[in-house]
Amino acid sequence: MPFQSLADVHAMLAKLPSPEAAAITAAESRNGQLTKPPGALGRLEKLAIWMGGWQGTDKPTADKPQIVIFAGNHGVTAKGVSAFPAEVTAQMVGNFAHGGAAINQLARTFGAKLDVHALDLDIPTADFTEAPAMTEDEVVDAMRQGFEAVNLEADLFVAGEMGIGNTTSAAAIATALFGGVGWAGRGTGVDDEGLRRKEAAVAAGVERHKALLGDPLQVLRCLGGREIAAMAGAILGARMGRVPVILDGFIACAAAAVLEKAAPGALDHCIAGHQSAEGAHARLLEKLGKEPLLSLGLRLGEGSGAALAIGVVQGAVACHSGMATFAEAGVAAGS
Repeated sequence: MPFQSLADVHAMLAKLPSPEAAAITAAESRNGQLTKPPGALGRLEKLAIWMGGWQGTDKPTADKPQIVIFAGNHGVTAKGVSAFPAEVTAQMVGNFAHGGAAINQLARTFGAKLDVHALDLDIPTADFTEAPAMTEDEVVDAMRQGFEAVNLEADLFVAGEMGIGNTTSAAAIATALFGGVGWAGRGTGVDDEGLRRKEAAVAAGVERHKALLGDPLQVLRCLGGREIAAMAGAILGARMGRVPVILDGFIACAAAAVLEKAAPGALDHCIAGHQSAEGAHARLLEKLGKEPLLSLGLRLGEGSGAALAIGVVQGAVACHSGMATFAEAGVAAGS
């Protein structure tokens, strides 16, 4: 087992691997010799060099991406915070299994292996306005399942989610980690009354557990969900295996934020795939210091925005690793 307690997770976060400096230098050198004017490929050049650093090579690849969807149910839905009933979580897991969801089409488009992990859907987390969402054993188990879901042979990783009520959980996590108000949005499309119930649930949860919220992992335990904990575990697992990660929307970034708050720099192996239409996502990306690759008004979840960004990363590494150098092409380099 990678860890058996939250203390073990903290210990792992204290010794995270770094990218290979020599590979970054080699990738930068190669980039400077490719048949293009300096900087002509803009951010794609930085993406390719970043990929090379984590993969330990001057010619990175992105032809074996992995997408994992984690699903969980939330007790806080009893407070009327979602426009959909909790049964939809299991129904959508079935849809993923039969290839009928948007993420199935995107995974196929970009050649990604798609895995789905349903985490105790018949046992929702506790309503966090009344009790901690999970016990320590439950949150550690969910994190461990996420950690172990990462294929270390993958050259790029995306964690997605499905869980009715999880934008409420993500808003509570963001509130606890960063303070302020206004983190709750409309999620699946709640009306004004639903939004007020959601805001009230977030405030009540943060107030109830305020004595524990100095520890980001306790924030995850008290206010999170199993799928959110699994995403955090998966992002950590990818870091330990030096697998680059594309972050999805608000919920995925809330999971990631737990790690960054617990260990600044924990998300150095992550890029933001997109900025979603969920109101507070842009604010959360700013807190994490992540500039999104795309902004298409998506608010689906499932890892869909990050999956689309796989194509951008694939384009970046294809140019970097496949282009000829000036010397190879017999083209005169600029002065």
